[in-house]
Amino acid sequence: MRNEIRTKIKRILISVEELPYFTLDDLFPIEKNKNYLNILFSRQEKAGVVIRLKKGFYVTERYLLNHSTPQEMKFYCEFLANTLYKPSYLSMDYVLYEHNLLTEIPVNYTCVTENKTAKFSNRFGNFFYHKIKEEMFIGFDIIKKNNFIILKATKAKALFDFLYLRKNLLVDEKAVEEMRLNFRNLTNKDIKELKKYISKAVFEKMSSS
Repeated sequence: MRNEIRTKIKRILISVEELPYFTLDDLFPIEKNKNYLNILFSRQEKAGVVIRLKKGFYVTERYLLNHSTPQEMKFYCEFLANTLYKPSYLSMDYVLYEHNLLTEIPVNYTCVTENKTAKFSNRFGNFFYHKIKEEMFIGFDIIKKNNFIILKATKAKALFDFLYLRKNLLVDEKAVEEMRLNFRNLTNKDIKELKKYISKAVFEKMSSS
C-alpha cells in the first residue's frame, strides 16, 4: 500500500515538473480528489519540493533549478505577473524604471487589470494589480521571451497608468515633482501616444457623466 502511494505521488510530481506553473485542475486526469492534492502539496511545499505561487497555483523546485539564470528568472517572474491574475499587464513603476523614467528601483511587480484591485505575495515578491476601466485596458505589447508570453505596457502607457491611478494625489505641480519622474526621457512619439490616452480618458469621463 505504501509503495502504491509513493508511486502515485511520483507520477503526480513527474507530470508537473516541467511546467512553469500548474493548478489542481491540471492533475484531474491523474487525481480527482482535490482535498488529497491540497494535503499532498502542503506537505511537498514544507519539504521544499514545490513552491506555492498563490492558492491553488504551484511550481516545482526542479523547474526553477532548470531555469535559474538571472535572465530566465526575470522573464519567468514577468510571465507570472500576467498569469497570477488575468487579464493583466505589467505597467507603472515596474515598466517606468525599465525605461529610466523612474529613479527609484521598484520593489514590487506592478500591473494593471480590468478586475478588482488585488495583491499576491510569494517567494518571488509582491504582485500588485490596480483596477482600470475596461476602455483604458489598452497600450500594451505582447512580447515573447524564452517561450513565455508577456504583456507589458508601452513607455507612454506605463506613465499614463502611473499618473492616472494617482490622479487624486496630484493636487499641484509640487506633487508631480515629488514623484521624481524623468520626463526628459520621453520622445516626441511617446508624448504623442501619452496625449492619445489622456484624450481618451477625458472623453470616457465626459461620456459617463
